[in-house]
Amino acid sequence: MSKVKVSITNDQTQIKVPVGIRLLIRRCCHAVLEYEGYADSYEVSVSFVDDEQIHQLNLEHRKIDRSTDVLSFPLGENGKYDLNRETGAYLLGDIVISLETAFRQAEIYDHSLEREIGFLTVHSMLHLIGYDHEESSLKERIMREKEEAILSNLGISRDASFIGEHEHNDA
Repeated sequence: MSKVKVSITNDQTQIKVPVGIRLLIRRCCHAVLEYEGYADSYEVSVSFVDDEQIHQLNLEHRKIDRSTDVLSFPLGENGKYDLNRETGAYLLGDIVISLETAFRQAEIYDHSLEREIGFLTVHSMLHLIGYDHEESSLKERIMREKEEAILSNLGISRDASFIGEHEHNDA
């Protein structure tokens, strides 16, 4: 069974991070690793930012001049991760979530903020461990199916009519 240490920082000041969101993020990170059969210890960093900050990161790192909901910055390649010698945990990478966009998208998709943050976290964790949906519709479908299965295992499901309708623009 895997262990995951999730460091969460709030780098935006406009919106108070609701109670329970930090625990939800930790549960989502752990659920992805468990679902994928990861057995070691891992570290992940999650940051909350505003739309302006994520826009700047998107421009800097992806050359896309607009804000987005979430960005993933994997530290591993081909299933190989650096080891933190102090903790003995493998470093998966960083997740950056725009809290402003998460609130908006929860309203747009008519589901809870918890559902939105859960989805963004699971989606980004899958990117950190090597999944990608940019190359083909088959890879995108596989990734979507995994996201829904993991969220369902956590009891964070959504009405079936939403499957496939959630669009985001992450790295």
